[in-house]
Amino acid sequence: MKNQKKLHLVSLGCTKNLIDSEVMLGKLKDYEIVENSSCADVIIVNTCGFIQSAKEESLETIFELYETKKDDAIIVMAGCLSQRYKDELQQELKDEVDIFLGVGDYDIIDKLIQEKRSSFSNKVFLADEQYDRVVTGSNYHAYIKLSEGCNQQCSFCAIPSFKGKLQSRTIESIITEVKKMIKQGFFDFSFVSQDSSSYLRDFGINDGLEQLIDAVEQLDGIKSARILYLYPSTTTFDLIDKISNSKIFHTYYDIPLQHISQPLLKTMKRGKGSEQIKQMITYMRSKPNSFVRTTFIVGHPKETQEDFDKLCDYIQEANFDRINIFAYSNEEDTYAYTLKEQVPDDIIDQRATIIGDIVNNLTQQKLQEDIGKIYDVVIDGTSSEHEYLLSARRLLWAPQVDAEIYINDNQTSQTLQVGKIYKAKITQVVGDKLLGCII
Repeated sequence: MKNQKKLHLVSLGCTKNLIDSEVMLGKLKDYEIVENSSCADVIIVNTCGFIQSAKEESLETIFELYETKKDDAIIVMAGCLSQRYKDELQQELKDEVDIFLGVGDYDIIDKLIQEKRSSFSNKVFLADEQYDRVVTGSNYHAYIKLSEGCNQQCSFCAIPSFKGKLQSRTIESIITEVKKMIKQGFFDFSFVSQDSSSYLRDFGINDGLEQLIDAVEQLDGIKSARILYLYPSTTTFDLIDKISNSKIFHTYYDIPLQHISQPLLKTMKRGKGSEQIKQMITYMRSKPNSFVRTTFIVGHPKETQEDFDKLCDYIQEANFDRINIFAYSNEEDTYAYTLKEQVPDDIIDQRATIIGDIVNNLTQQKLQEDIGKIYDVVIDGTSSEHEYLLSARRLLWAPQVDAEIYINDNQTSQTLQVGKIYKAKITQVVGDKLLGCII
């Protein structure tokens, strides 16, 4: 189509945001998607409003795109940041942004652009099987959203203030969507929500995730799956067993703990004590071929040196496979924001550096342990490092967060294809990347 309009979309923040961005792309299928924003007729930024650094990235992205856009191009600011600060942003960015929408209107993005109007619905949009998403970044893997919102009351998190209470999809809705994806050639799925282990608790069902695993196992064509973002107080030993015993779901436990010191866990309103958490992680680690990923926050109000030391000690003894570290971000609309015992910024930075070094060393050790092992891997394409290196991912890993494998040798007679599963032997570690050969 000669006069087809062009669309440039930037999706910031989490994978849940990415799903909403893919719904918008599905609604705007008449547009040609372009990587160069300067030739786009419509530019959409799906923003993140979780912590200060994410908010800054969202705003910087808007300003950069405004500076390089065509004169008649429309800029759309969507998502969490837009929702959270809707009044201020509509006032402050009225020159840069043409259309504002929050977290409730992704499904009418085509109408809003046509009418060139902003919209902030009272509802929170929950992507389901009725929307034709344009899945980005992979021809074999897709994210599936379980729910929106959250019923937890963590001291540091503002998400419930703009995403609302837990709102789960039905199992039937999820299975219908997965079947559609399988027909399109997808075989690897990451099931995701703010608090996945609370799935269906808003319907009074406490084992919703276990029921979903049973339903997914009945499907033909799905080869691989994992669940992202379990919550400590709603993760049971039965759920740990169910994941471990599954033929489809990897024994992959992604469970952000945020801290391990008992006083801090109480201040953070995390709902589970230090000893219970330690028992749970030990149980996860006892499962054959388990992979455990977590997240910790340093510098939360009331964090003492003793609390921090306990966290450092626990990280070194717990044998996590991957760890993310966040420096505390003081967010309005949270309980932690009201606390007087704020940790000074220089101390937060100092602690983040110390713990970051510990985590980097532990990750290196984990990568070294992979040398000589044979894994199922999927080819994702040519690596960004060199045109002769292929980028691959261990099938167990979550995309883009756990590690990357460079394939520099192929001992088979076949030509390697993107989106296909192969056996790879890991030969060495270079920086934070693994090298491997297909066998």
